[in-house]
Amino acid sequence: MMNFLKIVLFIAILAVIGWFLLARYGNRQTSESKHQMLIERIEAMGKLELVKYRFSDVLEHKNVSAYLPDASVLLIIKADAVGCVDLTKLSPQDIEVIDDSVSIRLPDPEICYVKIDHEASKVYDTKMAFFREATLVDEAFKSAEKEIYKEVRNSDILRQTSANAIHVFKPLLEGLGFSKINVHFK
Repeated sequence: MMNFLKIVLFIAILAVIGWFLLARYGNRQTSESKHQMLIERIEAMGKLELVKYRFSDVLEHKNVSAYLPDASVLLIIKADAVGCVDLTKLSPQDIEVIDDSVSIRLPDPEICYVKIDHEASKVYDTKMAFFREATLVDEAFKSAEKEIYKEVRNSDILRQTSANAIHVFKPLLEGLGFSKINVHFK
């Protein structure tokens, strides 16, 4: 009888190990995607990107609920902001050439875009999120995007864009043979 129990116990242990291995390694999911890609729009670009700022934000976002425990997520967000000058706004009247001098009145610098780098950003921790995790993370990213836009507007990105535009255009115009160069903004 004792040998019989040992054999049953041995078989039960093998069954549990087999079930664990099958559950963990045997049910490999595969993905398949089919794409029907088309070009929706083609635009002429004329924005000269002159500076890129990299922002990092550590954000704790909470979702307070009257019925459920407060859910929170901790994110480490990386974002890029790019300052540029839109050269499509440059007209012939903005360029004045007299002998060996040139004066160019560039369009005012602008913020080309602010973009969260989702590959470099990380969801560091979630608490009590359960089935709300996707919504909570989405809300957190939207909150981060708004805050980063505010920070970009308060930064000196436009001043730095102006300075970089002058540093780019002066050597270019000197290379074209101009000795007196005036680069300024509208």
